[in-house]
Parts: sequence; C-alpha cells; structure tokens
Amino acid sequence: MKKLFRYLKPYRFFAIISPLLMMGEVLADLCLPYLMSFIVNYGIIGEELAGNRVASFLVGIFYPNGGYSNLNLIILFGVLMLVVTLIGGFFGTLCAYTAARASQSFGHDLRRDAYRRVMSLSIEQTDRFTTGSLVTRMTNDIAMIVEFIEMILRMFVRAPMFFIGGSIFLLMLNVEFGVVLLVSLPVMLLTLIFVLARAVPLFGTVQKRLDRVNCVVQENVGGARVVKASVREEYENERFAVANGELRSINYRVLRLMAIMNPVLIFVQNFAVIAIIYIGGNSVAEGLGGMSTGNIMAAVSYVTQVIMSIMMVTMMFQSVSRALASAKRVREVLDTDPVIADGNGDMQVGGDIAVSFRGVSFRYPDTAGAPVLHDIDLDIRRGETLAIVGATGSGKSSLVQLIARFYDPTVGEVLIDGTPAQQYKLHDLRKKIGYVLQKSELFSGSVADNIRWGNPGATNAEIKAAASAAQADAFISSFSDGYESPVAEKGASLSGGQKQRLSIARAIARKPEILILDDATSALDLSTEAKLRGALREVMQGTTVIMIAQRVASVRDADRIAVIEDGTIRHCAPHEELLQISATYRDIYASQMGKGGAAV
Repeated sequence: MKKLFRYLKPYRFFAIISPLLMMGEVLADLCLPYLMSFIVNYGIIGEELAGNRVASFLVGIFYPNGGYSNLNLIILFGVLMLVVTLIGGFFGTLCAYTAARASQSFGHDLRRDAYRRVMSLSIEQTDRFTTGSLVTRMTNDIAMIVEFIEMILRMFVRAPMFFIGGSIFLLMLNVEFGVVLLVSLPVMLLTLIFVLARAVPLFGTVQKRLDRVNCVVQENVGGARVVKASVREEYENERFAVANGELRSINYRVLRLMAIMNPVLIFVQNFAVIAIIYIGGNSVAEGLGGMSTGNIMAAVSYVTQVIMSIMMVTMMFQSVSRALASAKRVREVLDTDPVIADGNGDMQVGGDIAVSFRGVSFRYPDTAGAPVLHDIDLDIRRGETLAIVGATGSGKSSLVQLIARFYDPTVGEVLIDGTPAQQYKLHDLRKKIGYVLQKSELFSGSVADNIRWGNPGATNAEIKAAASAAQADAFISSFSDGYESPVAEKGASLSGGQKQRLSIARAIARKPEILILDDATSALDLSTEAKLRGALREVMQGTTVIMIAQRVASVRDADRIAVIEDGTIRHCAPHEELLQISATYRDIYASQMGKGGAAV
C-alpha cells in the first residue's frame, strides 16, 4: 500500500486539508451536547450561571449588563447551537469535497497506470493473470482502494477525535462517568480484535472468488453462440451457479463475523447509557454538586459518540483489510515487468531480406516436452509473397507471432530488415506490420472507425480504397448508413466473412511494410478469395506478404510456399516445385484438388 500512496502526491493539498477540515466538523459536533446542557440547566431548569464559567462567559458577551430571562438563554444557546451546526456543516461539506477530489484523482491515476501496464504485458502474462482477474483488479480492487483512501482522509480523523474528544468532554461533566468507559472499552476492543483476526484473511479469498465469477461470465458472454449452438446453457448455468455459490459462501462467512460487532456495540452503548443515567440520577437525587439533568443528557450524547467512534473504527478496519488485499493484487500488476520489452532502437540499414529466421526454436512459456518450433532457417525477400502450409498444430501461427514479437524465440533470432527484432522499439517494429488473425477482432463504433483503427490519419478515400481491395465495399455500401453504420461489440452484427474482410481492410489502410494473414480468408468463398488475392497484388506492391492458409487454392500463386512439418520447415519452394519434392504438399494437394485441377 505504501507504494500506491505516491499517487496521492500530486493531490497532497487536498489530502492534507481534508483531515484539517474534518477536525473542524468534529469539534463542532462535540460542542453541540455541551451547549444543549446549557439550555437544559440554565434555560429550562433555571440554575445559576455562576456555576459554569463557559456559560457565564458566553452570556456576558451578549448580555453584558444582565437583564436576561430563561427564555433569552434558551434562544441564545439555541442560536449558538445553530451557528455551530452551520459551521460544522460548512467544514464537513468542504471535507467531503476535498476527500473526494483527492481519492478520485488518486483512483484515476492508479487505474490509468494499471491499464497501461496491462496493455504493455505480453500475451503469456495476460494469460497467466486471466482476463477475468485483470478486469476485477482494474475495477473492483481499485474501487476498494479508492474507498479506503477517502475513508483515511475522513474517518481516520473523525473516529479518533470523537473518541478522544468525547471522552474528555464526558470526564469534564463528571469524573465518575470515566468508570463507564473503563468497563465498556475492553469489551468493545476484545470483540473488535476477535472479529477482525478471523475476517481479515478472508478478504483476499473474496476477491479470488470474484475473479472466478468474472471469468465464467466473460467466457459465456463472449462464447454465447457456441454455448447456444451446443445446447450447453444448463451446464454453463450450473458452472456459474457453482462459482457464484462459492462467492456467496465466503461473503456469508465474512458478513457473519462482521455481524457480531453491531449487537455487541449496541449492547455496550445501551449499558453505558443506563449506567450514566443511573450514576447521574443518584447524584441528582442525593443533591451532590456538579451534576444536573443537562449534564446527564450531554453525557449520554458523548458516550454515544464514543461508542459510535468504535463502530467507525470497525468499519475502517474492514475497509483497511479489503484495501490491503486489493492493493496487493493491484501491485502484482504494476510490479510485473513486461517479458517482451523495448529494444535499444539501434537499427541497421535493411537489405533485400525483409524477414529472416536464424536457427529459431520456440517453446511456449511454462510448457514441457518438445518445442513447438525448432531449427527454423528462413529468409523472406522484400516484396515477396510467402505462403505457409502444414497440418493443424504444426506451428504455423507460432512462427508468424515471433515476427511481431508477441513471443520471443527460445533459441536463435528473428531479423526484420536485417536488424534483430529484439533491438526494435515495440512501437516501431509493430508499426511496420499489418496483422490479420483468423478470429477477427472488431470494436464497437462505425465501419469507418474500424477500418481507420489501423491508421487514424486515413482519409475517407483511403478507407474506401482499402475496403474495395478487401472486397468489403459492396456489402458496406448496402448498409443503410454505409461506412457510418454501427458495428456491434466484437462485430456481432456481421458474418464471419464480413468481419474477416473488414479486418483485412484495416490492415491494408495501415499501409504496412509486412502484411501477415494468419488464415485470414478461411471464411471466404473461393471466388471472393481469388478477387481479394488479385486486389492485394495490385495495392500491396512492394509489401512483403506472409499468409497462412489451409487451402491449396489460396497459396498456389504465392512466390514460395513453406511446408511446416513437426515444428520445422521441410521444404520451401514455388507450387510446381513443391509438387515434385514434397510428399506432404502432394498429399495436401491431392486431398483438395480433383484430377483436372479443380477444387473438390
């Protein structure tokens, strides 16, 4: 938590003044019962003012020559109570504003930095945290910390001042009332220690169970079509019910423990009130000096304030415990250094080779067994179209992910324009690359916004040209609002082929030096795909294109085709040559093409 407090530094003025303002509000609240006792003692009962120097001083200011009645005293002290209340309210309002300003600004900056850190993490790190957990940390956990900061700026002053100030005023009224506190406090403190010692360890578990609920919800909302198509609603409902039930159970345990506090505190408060009335009543009945009805009423108010301060402490400790658990989880994100980090930016002058793999082997982090890729040596010429084919799981997608440094090779190195990829600044490296995945990711907004997302400075003409090349202009123009038509979250309002074409248009609008198509045309029919390939050859001249595909018809026109088998490149040659030298490629060709060369 100490590390997170640095986010308060820019707002230290509000953070410092807020507790000071709270002191003013508490002092005003502490004065009210004292003034009320004056109304009762001197305005209603009619005791002599000479017995109280404070009351005499106040009356002397407004009635220096005397001549006041009991009603005058009631009005005087009543007006003073109103003034004190207004002053306290003024301080309280300013305190609430400054505390909120400091805590919400703190939360804004913390959430901003946590989000930036999440965006800088590598894929393996986000997978390790899980999406649901990261969402919880960015929202619920930071909200807990913000709530804690606001409570620090207010309650950490309010509760101790009520406790100390209430105790002092109580003893000023009558020292015997101190006995009530001596009996009450140990009971309250022992209960507080008992409850918090058992509840604090559970708060971290609550957040983990909340992570699980978020994960299940996210999986099922994102995969709703698969769930419905597979008629697995009942199974997923049950899975959510289990996660939700576990969260409920742990919350029940925490709430049951915290529920012990209120009855105990209320019992102690009522006991203290009865004891004060008993002690004060006996003193009045026996005619002992220094005790009056007004003092008893004020004492009841003060003992209530002292008990309430203990209840505030209980709330604070609960908030502290939750905030500490949340702070630990947020710090785990902030303290995680990206595995894929920027290079030194020392780039060499590129030659004719756009991408080069030199002795590359790769294994996914935290996995055992044979590497996914091994002994990869491949040069891809500038402006060349290279296709990659192979069986499912052979390592095709893993190979191209190394180019954009989604992962780094375990052994060997990848060079871009003659410079090792690890020497590039990530922004500079990925600026060179247009990447289109098989699973198209679109964002809520308009069609034009999604295409422009790859190049924020693209003009409307460039957007339309990119869409035309991607064979998307026809269906976009059929929409009622054309390029301004809204796209639902994750492109839910579009078909698979439409989403793929929009993703390809987005990559084209980016005008990359290297275009990677990772099975990005799998949802397109052969005719549309053929038109797309022809358009790409025209608009992407000079661009290095690396395409992964399952269909021979998609790759046969490529300059070269790399055949990956068992995690390594067995052959790399044009289509006709591969038919002669690669048994694997011949098998793929035979399974997809008829005798006359037509698609089956």
